[in-house]
Amino acid sequence: MSIAQTRHIIKQVSNRSLINKDICPHQLRHSYATHMMNNGAPLEVIQSLLGHEKSETTKIYAELSGKLRKDQYCKYF
Repeated sequence: MSIAQTRHIIKQVSNRSLINKDICPHQLRHSYATHMMNNGAPLEVIQSLLGHEKSETTKIYAELSGKLRKDQYCKYF
């Protein structure tokens, strides 16, 4: 499937879902990584699933949620 086909399908689904926002494949990729990280998936697993060579690249996608960040801060400080 091409990138153009993927974008078209995502646009159709978002329109049918009455989402009043443009959604692109990159946003889904970012959300996927963020949800995996927030649910405890190891960075190495996320890195492998996204196909990144360096963990630094994966960290850009996988941002911690506010609550999880606060919990981790309290755990270590």
